[in-house]
Amino acid sequence: MNNRRTKQLLDAVGPLLTQGEQVELASLAKVGSVSAKRRVLTTAVVGALTAGAVIAIAQPRPMYWVLTDRRLLFVEAVQGSGRPGRLLMSLPREYVAAAPASSALLGLGAKTVLTVQGQEQGLKLTFPPAFKADGRDLAGRLETAA
Repeated sequence: MNNRRTKQLLDAVGPLLTQGEQVELASLAKVGSVSAKRRVLTTAVVGALTAGAVIAIAQPRPMYWVLTDRRLLFVEAVQGSGRPGRLLMSLPREYVAAAPASSALLGLGAKTVLTVQGQEQGLKLTFPPAFKADGRDLAGRLETAA
């Protein structure tokens, strides 16, 4: 992330931090997953409605994430501007673990799955090529967390 966007993100989460809480990492990832069935259905419906003039592909939602010494925060990436928005999720760090990062996006990006204690389903994070190193760093720091 560029310096301006990083500053905007840190300004957005600053008031949410508890006294003494320190930010360790901050970046962007696509959070969640979209089934193949939903992708095909979305593409077909939009293509049919626009007579093939527009093609739409369903994909996971981009979010900013901030890892502190106490929590993992997910912040909205406002569509259109890309600016950080409201807090979407806050997970205590001691309840989150990450699978080792693996290749994604034809080997250009990275992905991991977060396991949250008490939840049956993991949370998939996909890191675009520009944020691949941040994704590997996050997964490495959370591998032994829970």
